[in-house]
Amino acid sequence: MIVEVFKTDVNEIELCHSLISQVHAHYPNSRVNFDMEDCDKILRVEAELIAPEKIIEILNANGYSCEVLV
Repeated sequence: MIVEVFKTDVNEIELCHSLISQVHAHYPNSRVNFDMEDCDKILRVEAELIAPEKIIEILNANGYSCEVLV
């Protein structure tokens, strides 16, 4: 499994569920979660294969910033 961690500006827990569903649509067997208590509003995606650009595209399309956390 590959794990990618992203810094986001998602600030509402209710929106996390919608964004997680959208990520699951592209990565059906993935594990996805947000850490809203972290100052970087971390999005963690675990899957067999991940294209970070696609995750960023999904969040950007919903009006949120997203970048790979290094």
